[in-house]
Amino acid sequence: MTNPAAGAAYAERAAEYIDLFGSIEATDERDRELVARWAAGADGPVVDAGCGPGHWTDFLARQGLDAEGVDLAVPFLQHARSRFPDVRFRLAGLDDLGVPDGSLGGVLAWYSVIHTPPEEMDAVLAEFARAVAPGGGLLVGFCRGPRVEPFDHAVTTAWYWPVDELARRLDVAGFDVVEAAARTDPGVRPHGAISARRRAELSA
Repeated sequence: MTNPAAGAAYAERAAEYIDLFGSIEATDERDRELVARWAAGADGPVVDAGCGPGHWTDFLARQGLDAEGVDLAVPFLQHARSRFPDVRFRLAGLDDLGVPDGSLGGVLAWYSVIHTPPEEMDAVLAEFARAVAPGGGLLVGFCRGPRVEPFDHAVTTAWYWPVDELARRLDVAGFDVVEAAARTDPGVRPHGAISARRRAELSA
């Protein structure tokens, strides 16, 4: 999540969210396979940006990575620290990960950018690029749509993104797209995922 308002909205409904979605077993097997494949290529510590209840952070740790989860919703962090005591979690937003420049082997942003307004997305992606070392990875999961437009999410306003447009924004931020995936399953919003690699040089 990018801003305190989104964090507060999730904090109010944290218990409900955790019950419905707060376990790795509640995720799609294809997503677990994708994240595990991405994790296998990570070299160095990774941050699960917008970690929510922490299940993806723990999943990364169980892939053998030095993984840390960050979020703005304090109840999520409290739950994550209790459930996954061997994994690190702390308060931070997508636009300020609180790590040194180029210190990460990768960032996972799995459905955490969906509440980022389009006018703030470039700053978030620039923060990811700042934090990730050259050659490091980024994996983004998001709600896919034919155009950038808001929709009524159960917690707070979210946005659809076309794969091509988000890929273009990633390119501007300093990432080369490695893989893009899209699917539409019954009863859920269309899914998109982009795996990207940080270029050696960022634009001024």
